Amino acid sequence: MSIKFMEKPYNTEEVESILHPLVRKWFFSRFRSFSLPQLYGVMEIHKRNNILISAPTGATKTLTAFLAILNELVDSAEKGILEDKVYCVYVSPLKALNRDIERNLKEPLAEIEKLAGKKLGIRIAVRTGDTSANERQRMLKNPPHILITTPETLGIVLTTKKFVDLLKDVQWCIVDEIHALAENKRGVHLSLSLERLQRLSPALCRIGLSATIAPLDEVAKFLVGFVNGKPRNCLVVDVPFKKKTDLKVLCPVKDMINVSGAEMQKRLYDLLDSLIQSHRTTLIFTNTRSATERVVDHLKERFPKSYEANIGAHHSSLSKQIRHDVENKLKEGRLKVVASSTSLELGVDIGYIDLVICLGSPKSVARALQRIGRSGHRLHDVTKGRIVVFDRDDLVECAVLLKEAIEKKIDKIHLPRNCLDVLSQHIVGIAQQEKLRIDELFTLVKQSYSFHDLSWERFMDVIVFLSGGYGLEARNVYAKIWYDAETGFIGRRGRTGRIIYMTNIGTIPDESYVLVKVGDQVVGKLDELFLERLHKGDIFCLGGELYEFVRAQGMVAFAKPTSGRPPTIPSWISEMLPLSFDLALAIGKFRRLLEEKFCLRKSKKEIMDFIRDYLYVDENAVEAIYNYFKEQFYYAGKIPHDRKIVIEHYSGDDGKYVIFHSLFGRRVNDCLARAIGYAIAKTQKRNVEIGVNDNGFFIRTQKPVNVMAAFKLLKSENFDKLLKIAIDKTEVLKRRFRHCAARALIILRQYKGKQKSVGRQQLGANILLSTIKRIDPKFCILEEARREVLEDLMDVNNAKLILKWIEDRRIKVEEIFTSSPSPFAFNLVLQSYWDVLKLEDRLEFLRRMHQIVMAKIGKKFSDV
Repeated sequence: MSIKFMEKPYNTEEVESILHPLVRKWFFSRFRSFSLPQLYGVMEIHKRNNILISAPTGATKTLTAFLAILNELVDSAEKGILEDKVYCVYVSPLKALNRDIERNLKEPLAEIEKLAGKKLGIRIAVRTGDTSANERQRMLKNPPHILITTPETLGIVLTTKKFVDLLKDVQWCIVDEIHALAENKRGVHLSLSLERLQRLSPALCRIGLSATIAPLDEVAKFLVGFVNGKPRNCLVVDVPFKKKTDLKVLCPVKDMINVSGAEMQKRLYDLLDSLIQSHRTTLIFTNTRSATERVVDHLKERFPKSYEANIGAHHSSLSKQIRHDVENKLKEGRLKVVASSTSLELGVDIGYIDLVICLGSPKSVARALQRIGRSGHRLHDVTKGRIVVFDRDDLVECAVLLKEAIEKKIDKIHLPRNCLDVLSQHIVGIAQQEKLRIDELFTLVKQSYSFHDLSWERFMDVIVFLSGGYGLEARNVYAKIWYDAETGFIGRRGRTGRIIYMTNIGTIPDESYVLVKVGDQVVGKLDELFLERLHKGDIFCLGGELYEFVRAQGMVAFAKPTSGRPPTIPSWISEMLPLSFDLALAIGKFRRLLEEKFCLRKSKKEIMDFIRDYLYVDENAVEAIYNYFKEQFYYAGKIPHDRKIVIEHYSGDDGKYVIFHSLFGRRVNDCLARAIGYAIAKTQKRNVEIGVNDNGFFIRTQKPVNVMAAFKLLKSENFDKLLKIAIDKTEVLKRRFRHCAARALIILRQYKGKQKSVGRQQLGANILLSTIKRIDPKFCILEEARREVLEDLMDVNNAKLILKWIEDRRIKVEEIFTSSPSPFAFNLVLQSYWDVLKLEDRLEFLRRMHQIVMAKIGKKFSDV
């Protein structure tokens, strides 16, 4: 069977028949009927079949997963056969969600016990990094029947001698919010933990719960893993979005070009206030932490009587106490509105929300549905969302996003594979627990989806490194395991290995701010993720002043003052979400269809009718989109799209620009831009300035260079090799090597009870990186750092696909020469000035460029 999509649900009578009378009575005292996910899933979980349930937020997925399990526990308790062991492990990415689940399980159990007239003795416990030593001891004496935990803590309990005995007959493992784990290294870590758990409990039934996600078959394989090279059996339930939805794209102003900054601000906050006041509780999503704070401040300032005491901000930079306070006030109905970045996207119980507002594009269909699904959380409520846009690129992007969402075309997530740093960490953990034959360990590892195609050679590279085979003791990197090549066994090495493992486990890197110095003087600090983006010579803005990046050492960035050149890297770049590749292609397709209409000289009415029929937008949006594309077509003569890259040349006051209109998302464009920049540096001995966004990238030079010659050097067959060389001396590789080295336990974040600062970690990583490059440039953890940069941070695979499509002539490349930027280039060029211009000046910049375009088009434009 392997992966099989369920075609029809069970009927009510079938599901009801398996329920214990107490559970049945409790259920129908609370609910009118079974939900669709319950009709699909409860019976299969009862049968202990692996299952992945994908359904919109608020579609009762969690109760679906637990109903059959609670039923079994109640039945065993009533029969007096409930044992002191863990029956179910529940894993979620959020500690806050774990607390909710504990409460949401204890309440039904208390109600069932009230119906039974006695205590049933079913125990539920949360174990995370916050669990005290006393609580952990109590769990050993009275083990929970349902253990609620996180991926990291599951890795710890699998290496805890006494607790492992309680996991030797686990019947079910629930992985909640699997979409938030599968696309990063926390998920890779979990996939190996699941194989270790399955080894302890061979009859384990795996249950995955996910918001809307794609590709579902791959996520199902991630959930269940492989045996003998084939995926284990898994049923997939793709519950259709049957809740009533009310989704719209809104713009605060009719004309997004001819508007002042003051007017834009006023209209935006008037619109927000109007929406908030006409609903009971509103959740506003922004795309950056700073924007979250700005929204809260402006609403308080503009409407002090309305928002002084009933508004909150929620994002990852706030303290845990503040976030919990906001969550609790939301649940209690004491807040009218909360603004959040990404931190409230997942399924924490935040009470009743009847409107979600997204300020700017969510950048993917799946994320938009997850965010908007936070409203109308109950099954029969309306899911209501508004996406507010600020410019014409945003309008087109969000209009196509809305179309894809309504038509259920979900963008695919990226699932990392063969992450050797995570593998190293797990092998050290396994070695603490037991001696194991190397071939048995390899078989276990390859059962994980994340490593099912791992080669023996790469696996042995990790074993050799962990057992001290590279002679790195001089750099204080000591063997973590022993390996006997004759017997083929591995095992733990040294008495401190277990403590080192337990105190350094996890995949989330320590991050900090980087001091910026000019000479010996500190001028400010940067987010470390921002520093990753900087190349030597890049211009950035800090405290209103411009600086040129020179180099970094540890957690210090050295720079020198500059002037007359706009920044190449905007300050918000490290926080912005990248546009998904699938959504980028969908926008490109819409562009292509519109260009065809203009090329055929269709009338304004015909083109506007097409926009109206194709997208789900109002008349103002139809008019704005039509005008935007008409200006681009009649000014540049070409509209870039999914099958045509337009390369635009023009000279500005600050240099010569070559703009690549390549709407494939920032992750792909970052690859292409870095490769071209490297090719120019190597073949033409020139350094260039680069700016990247989702819609394209630009190369800016002061002296003439042949950008097209460099672009033509890029070939799909050797592109990843070229890019590996291009990133080899960059800050991003240095930082990511530190992250990978910490996961692989080469660099210890904690040792002998002391926390090592991020600065010391980075300094140690830089020294170690130089040593490793001399010893073996293909050292497994260095190779993993390169893979992480190219595949997880960037998108080398889809960049290669674009190059292949160019080689196959599926994508055409055409050049244009303009005297000023074309309309589609406005935002990319403006990005350079973002940090040195106030909002009013930015809008004036756009108006000025727009006037130049309109003057150039002249009467021809007005007659169309």
